[in-house]
Amino acid sequence: MPHVPGAPRFDLIARKWHALAERRLAFYEELYRSGRWTLYYESRPLFARHMLDVIKATKIWAKLAGETPRADDDGDDFLFAA
Repeated sequence: MPHVPGAPRFDLIARKWHALAERRLAFYEELYRSGRWTLYYESRPLFARHMLDVIKATKIWAKLAGETPRADDDGDDFLFAA
């Protein structure tokens, strides 16, 4: 994407949002692994729904930023864990 002087750099903005989405995903993964999700969510299906939203947002920002998906991303591992 050519850069026009004085125009916002949408590619840089998308990369920053993607980095934020990745950090949020890492936080949710840690919540799941540690079991602390039970302190914040009433049920496993409710947490799973939020986790899937976080995964979906991370994938969308990765596409917008032009990044490739994570190598360990098979898409269904969380569904089986929940």
